[in-house]
Amino acid sequence: MTHLRSLREFIEALDEIGEIQRIDREVDWNLEAGAITRRSYDLRAPAPLFTNLTGYQGTGFALLGAPGALSGPEHRLARMALAVGLPATATGQQIVEVLADARAKPGIPPVVVDKAGAPCKENILTGEDIDLFAFPTPLIHGNDGGRYIQTYGMNIAKTPDGSWTNWSINRMMIADRNTLACLIPAPQHLGIIRAQWTQIGEPMPIALAVGVEPGLPWVGGMPIPEGMDETHYLGALFGEGIELVPAESVDLLVPATAEIVVEGYISLDETVMEGPFNEFPGYIATDATPKQVFHVTAITHRDGAIQPIVAAGPPVEENHTIIGTTSAAEILYLLREADLPISSAWYNYEAAVHWLTLAVRQDWHTATGLSSTDLVQKIADIIFTGKPSVNAPKILLVEDDVDITDLEQVVWAFATRSHPDVNRGEFHFPPKVSDQLAVYLSPEEAHTFMAGKVIYNCLLADLFPEGARPIKGSFENGWPAEIQQRVLENWQAYGYR
Repeated sequence: MTHLRSLREFIEALDEIGEIQRIDREVDWNLEAGAITRRSYDLRAPAPLFTNLTGYQGTGFALLGAPGALSGPEHRLARMALAVGLPATATGQQIVEVLADARAKPGIPPVVVDKAGAPCKENILTGEDIDLFAFPTPLIHGNDGGRYIQTYGMNIAKTPDGSWTNWSINRMMIADRNTLACLIPAPQHLGIIRAQWTQIGEPMPIALAVGVEPGLPWVGGMPIPEGMDETHYLGALFGEGIELVPAESVDLLVPATAEIVVEGYISLDETVMEGPFNEFPGYIATDATPKQVFHVTAITHRDGAIQPIVAAGPPVEENHTIIGTTSAAEILYLLREADLPISSAWYNYEAAVHWLTLAVRQDWHTATGLSSTDLVQKIADIIFTGKPSVNAPKILLVEDDVDITDLEQVVWAFATRSHPDVNRGEFHFPPKVSDQLAVYLSPEEAHTFMAGKVIYNCLLADLFPEGARPIKGSFENGWPAEIQQRVLENWQAYGYR
């Protein structure tokens, strides 16, 4: 495992493999940087690094677009692989495996280092010096309600008794020079912690760390259990604790190498209008609503701070890669802990985190004696409990003769193996905790964060006697090995490139 300890180390690693596009030409933070970032997603282009932003020349400040997006075919998952310590060429299933394996290891707590020399403390702003507009925070989408400083940072908060610190990603919009408007959904961990502060009648201390070491946003988007500290899990992943330092004005620890740290308190009852802002389902947002106010008490930042930004929208962008990959890893861990015959799990990014595919061992029926109906119910009992159910509204079960990271194979298996009858090919479940952003939800479902779930049964093993199961008529299965070898060896001789 290679532990990249700062955003700058991450940028250097990406640059070495041609995955950074440095843009020194003047680019306007007002929509242009967001549009370039969005276009880079569509083309699987290198991540844009904007160094010359309108009105901010001479500050050294920069923006990094698409920090966790997909890359070209040579190393499609390089940005996520490097972030979690794997080689740039790692596959999706390898990434999910290493994340799931780390969940079974004891956590390693962070290391608290001295403020002196910590990069995030190079500049400290308090009182009248606080100005959120000092940074080239972009207006990302044409319909956005404001400039969003938090699209890829870490919200850090802990319970009043100090027993649990949570690290999460929830969007934050600049309201004025020293306040932010914050999305804090009640069922999410940040919302649960805020409710505890509200119960005792005190504003919640909070820190927003922007431009953190690359592994942090990945664990921040992972549905690990309530009460579990994401930094301890990240320590288990890398085999060493990450470095934190005390904040300046709140009783919290923040990443020592963060580019920008914004500190303050979430008001008990004060709100400000926030939005619209496009989100991961992929549709243009139109609504602005009152959100909680974040009063800023201090800002610290590195010289020439670099802000990562996400231009959320249709697949594939960071909401899909981060939520999809880490949720798949958590679900895989939970299913294996329950001793179910699951080979792998994968959110097909193109389905915008609305569609989870599980690969089941081909011997599942003989090994367990279960019918597919029984297996579906056991999986539902685990997945549709707690936080993992939030981003799993539709689940496909297929045997592991299908590469579940290949959308073409998944679509083929779904279309040809799932019976259209309810309770044969489709199993519907009553409302469970759900994300509120899916466009198909009713207003009541969105408001209550509760919606129905469905599992599509694409399993074959209990439908056919052993030895009679349909076999995929692929190149690998349909021709003798010597013919396959001959074709592969002579491919260019046939005239193909």
